[in-house]
Amino acid sequence: MAKILVADDDELLAELISSKFENAGHDVVTAFDGGAALEKINEAGFDLVVLDAMMPVMSGFEVLQAARENPANNDMLIVMLTARRGLEDVLKAMLSGIDDYLTKPFDPSVLLAQVNAMLLPGGALRTMEKCA
Repeated sequence: MAKILVADDDELLAELISSKFENAGHDVVTAFDGGAALEKINEAGFDLVVLDAMMPVMSGFEVLQAARENPANNDMLIVMLTARRGLEDVLKAMLSGIDDYLTKPFDPSVLLAQVNAMLLPGGALRTMEKCA
């Protein structure tokens, strides 16, 4: 299926998400800080990244911005999964090129369903044509 990076400093949560995706047939890699996440993004082509906003070394917002600056990542989908619910955070992520923004707490089955839908050809109209 898809090659997915799960980046979250909560190792138990990252492993829970990874297991859910692996059981659905995806190839999953994990990173536990923003610096490691960006290194892995630059080393390997991922179809999708699940990215926490608040991580050590680099925030998810910094990783998002750096990843989007690299044209090689244009087709890579990025989902921010975070406890940050503020409108300012959502807008910042959207303006930086996020494909979806989900807040914690969350249901892992719903996350998997959303990710699978995004990975379909034309997935959710390529996330509403990047929010028009």
